[in-house]
Amino acid sequence: MTFDDNKLICPADGKVVVIEEMTDIEYFKDKRLQVSIFMSPANVHVNRNPMSGEVIYSQYHKGKFLVAWHPKSSTENERHSVVLQKGDTKILVKQIAGAVAKRIVNYLQPGMNVMQNEELGFIKFGSRVDILLPVGTKVNVSLNQAVKGGVTVLATLS
Repeated sequence: MTFDDNKLICPADGKVVVIEEMTDIEYFKDKRLQVSIFMSPANVHVNRNPMSGEVIYSQYHKGKFLVAWHPKSSTENERHSVVLQKGDTKILVKQIAGAVAKRIVNYLQPGMNVMQNEELGFIKFGSRVDILLPVGTKVNVSLNQAVKGGVTVLATLS
């Protein structure tokens, strides 16, 4: 299933645990809107592309295994970051390992063209996925909301 080009879908099943502006230090080096989804061990751990586009960045980072809901897990835990670009829109999707999940699988490489809702990878035993959006993006989910990967519309691009 795909949605129109202005809709971004949730990349994972789970619960929305963060919606806030932050400064990205990894790729964009500017302010972004972060939406984070926590996946418990009971959730499906397949991760999906929130939008169609070209993979322009794909980077694995070694790190700690703090509990996935810990605020520093986004920058200190083992993680794999991917930037997708379509037209002028760029988003970063970050797979983050938690205290139990110590295995991230990511299929994407720079130069690949991907379709919305295709699998980008998975995280074994639950963890967290952060999505970094342009500031001003209309977020369609709320804090503590249960979401379904590939089904729930996360945000609408302006």
